[in-house]
Amino acid sequence: MRFIHTSDWHIGRLFQNISLLADQLFVLKQVKQYAIEHNIDALVVSGDIFDRAVPPSDAVDALNDFVNEIKQLQIPIIIISGNHDSAKRLRFGAQQMQKAGLHILADIKDIETPIVVNSDTGPVAFYGIPYHDPVEVREAFNTIDAGIEIKTYDQAHTYLAEKILTKVAESKQPKVLLSHCFIDGASESDSERPLSIGGADRVSWQPLTNFDYVALGHLHAPQYKGVEHIRYSGSLLKYSFSEYKQKKGVTLVELNSDGLQSHQHLPLKARHDLRVLEGTLQELIEQGKSDPQADDYILAKLTDTQVILDPMGRLRQVYANVLQIERTNFELSSNSKLSQEKNNSDNERSEEQVFTDFFSQVMNVELSAEQQQMLHATIIEARAEMNDMESK
Repeated sequence: MRFIHTSDWHIGRLFQNISLLADQLFVLKQVKQYAIEHNIDALVVSGDIFDRAVPPSDAVDALNDFVNEIKQLQIPIIIISGNHDSAKRLRFGAQQMQKAGLHILADIKDIETPIVVNSDTGPVAFYGIPYHDPVEVREAFNTIDAGIEIKTYDQAHTYLAEKILTKVAESKQPKVLLSHCFIDGASESDSERPLSIGGADRVSWQPLTNFDYVALGHLHAPQYKGVEHIRYSGSLLKYSFSEYKQKKGVTLVELNSDGLQSHQHLPLKARHDLRVLEGTLQELIEQGKSDPQADDYILAKLTDTQVILDPMGRLRQVYANVLQIERTNFELSSNSKLSQEKNNSDNERSEEQVFTDFFSQVMNVELSAEQQQMLHATIIEARAEMNDMESK
């Protein structure tokens, strides 16, 4: 039995007001190609298939087209809902779709009902725990009347996992669990929507150890927590600059009748990578002239200390998709309000220095000695007039 574990597609997502749909379709083609190359028996998506509870129509069309392509390969798809999805909307028509090989597990009341997929090495049972909060679990299973305390995300998730394991205790079939949750101690990214405030959304990995493989979703970095068979595949794309060092991909999992045999990270190549570049404006402009990946999405960290005229516009002449600029060594001019509040910092710059930098950037030449004298005289005259106005 071979299956591909994916999660956090976030179809329809915008990144700094740029639609990523074309980028998402680009990597989904690679997922399809991996499915063909490795002759997989199932494709797993552990939540956040869409980026919004009510996704845009083009995102729905994109998913529909991809599902149809996988159906032609006769590969079943197993999906659970994530915190970005609307579980009720996602599971519309789920019973009818099962007949076509699309299995949408978005109702926590059905967690004990597996999707059994047959393979050359025997059947494997896939169980799904869609995203949930403690209130949903209490209401779905009437735990208060049963005298079971469920107040936290950890208690809710542990209850559901143990409920599945209790039912399948005598089963010899390998067991795979899909869950959309935040395992305590795992690494998070800026692009993940918090499930709750103050870390209350963390859940324990220990109750999951008796599954043969746990296909996690929600966190965007590929990683495991606790033991190696409890894994996040990570998102298909980098969805924030905090993820720029992450190696995105999907996880190829192989099991037989004895359980897990192997897992392998299969890399995905982005249409536009997310990169962070650092240097002076001129250094980055020169670098961009010969950069073979100049159309990537860029965060530029400029180390220039002087005021720069239109750095975004100038950088976009070589890096068309610069989305964000940070000034790491920027020094404020001495007459700015913020500078006056810096307790007489040694890094203050005079009006003459600011204008001199501005002139050299615009004209691409330095001020002559005569021009320097004129500038100095003009600034003194302006200061005198301002002092006169304040004294009246």
